[in-house]
Amino acid sequence: MAPSDTARPPLDPRLFGDGPARDPRFTVREVWAELENYPDGTPERDHEFLHRQMNEEMCVMENAARSLADFPDADWSVRKGLARQCADEARHTMNYHRLLLARGGHVGQYPVTNFQYRILGRIDNLLGRLAVQNRSFEADGLDAATHALAEARAKGDEVLAETYDAQQADEVCHIRFANDYIKAQLQQSPRVGLQIARALNLCAEAFAQVFAGGGEDVEKYGVAVEARLEAGFSPEEVEVAVRQSNERRAAVRARLGLT
Repeated sequence: MAPSDTARPPLDPRLFGDGPARDPRFTVREVWAELENYPDGTPERDHEFLHRQMNEEMCVMENAARSLADFPDADWSVRKGLARQCADEARHTMNYHRLLLARGGHVGQYPVTNFQYRILGRIDNLLGRLAVQNRSFEADGLDAATHALAEARAKGDEVLAETYDAQQADEVCHIRFANDYIKAQLQQSPRVGLQIARALNLCAEAFAQVFAGGGEDVEKYGVAVEARLEAGFSPEEVEVAVRQSNERRAAVRARLGLT
């Protein structure tokens, strides 16, 4: 699936920072519609998914490392969490790389997008970054890993299932330390909630630009309720997430004529 020839306005520089360094093997695209979005059941979808996940995990690692560098005076508890996250995400990157090679793929086989890294580059405070990266992107990744784990086991792909199982456990820890830190900071100073709200609003605007042109018409997996509770979300937060997910999936099905 080649990128569309239709002219697309550039991404708003107010919402996106610079991209991470990538070697010449990588072809970097800005939006979802310019990636190779193969439908389920097609031969190349699994290779492309592993390649995309490898790069996304690398972006998360780079985001955690950048926050360690940018906020050297942050509490030790959150810096320890970020340091562990760097190590975990590096391991995830290497795991997907090994799987990609073992299954006949290679680095640079498909284009990638680095929108997570670029969005975080426009958030200048640690609470905002944790709210977007850990409580939003990583929470979605936890849902995805939980769904993919069950799917891999149903197919008898134990190697892939073990990868998702380990990733699921790591994501719970990444979300939990961010949840604990954010809640503690809000108790000390409720006004810091404004920083979080601004970061989430920026993320929502940026996300809409990245996924314009088809990305929002993907019928996503549901919320991993038990895993989110373990990751420190309150029952009320999980209930809201489930309701929003169900509404979003129902809207997608309606647009695609699947209801």
